[in-house]
Amino acid sequence: MENNLQIIEYQPLYKDDFKRINVEWIETYFKIEPHDLEQLEAPEEIIANGGQIFLAKLGDEIVGTSALIHDGNGVYELAKMGVTPKAQGLGLGKKLCVKTIEEAKARKAKSLYLLSNTALKPAISIYKSIGFVEVPIEETLYERTDIKMAYPI
Repeated sequence: MENNLQIIEYQPLYKDDFKRINVEWIETYFKIEPHDLEQLEAPEEIIANGGQIFLAKLGDEIVGTSALIHDGNGVYELAKMGVTPKAQGLGLGKKLCVKTIEEAKARKAKSLYLLSNTALKPAISIYKSIGFVEVPIEETLYERTDIKMAYPI
């Protein structure tokens, strides 16, 4: 299984996969919010604004996503991380997270953060194992957010 796994950069032909995986993941636990749709319907804007999107490809199928979103001034957000149910438990979330962190470092990020929800215990555990730490949370664009974590760049 591991041999068939690749982490690849976004290409327009994967636009529907990026949206499908994120909508599926978000709707499993929460509800889709307006800001989700803005990003999921225009992934090219994430890249045009200095970010990047990564996809986990297992064989010929896209089974996971993550995004590095540039907020400006060297501040980046790790976002839109999701893995399809059939591919969960393979360590793809951690691999996508690590790849996104490596990209932030390559872009000389001044800071890297993520927004999440404490109900997502497996995800929070992954983030902590990689080095993210909880930091004070400000107002966000998402109702579901109740935790902010930062990575020591």
